Amino acid sequence: MPFTQEHMRTKRDKKILVAMTEKAPIWLVSEEYRPREDGLLFNLVYADPVSGWVNERYKYDAFNDVLYHMGQRRLQEEETLVYQEQEPYISAEVATRVPNEPAYRPSPPLPATPAQ
Repeated sequence: MPFTQEHMRTKRDKKILVAMTEKAPIWLVSEEYRPREDGLLFNLVYADPVSGWVNERYKYDAFNDVLYHMGQRRLQEEETLVYQEQEPYISAEVATRVPNEPAYRPSPPLPATPAQ
């Protein structure tokens, strides 16, 4: 028996909240119901602290309760203005974000060597 669209959305929303809450605010910008696959295809837009604004494509497989990442596209900030005027799918108060990845941290300046 296939899952209803509402049941799939509920299961997907729980999965996304666990996986992506720290990246909020996030906007759900498209959704396609696929009843024969027991799945939902959708896009999420958010400001990634490393990559900037991105539009990521996902597939939620309700039968296996798995969220598949299907790729991403970087966005110009002007493209996101339309989304930012709407209520986000997942909201959050964001003052500033600092990625906790050493590869993206600036290196401290080297100490100056005395002239000889």
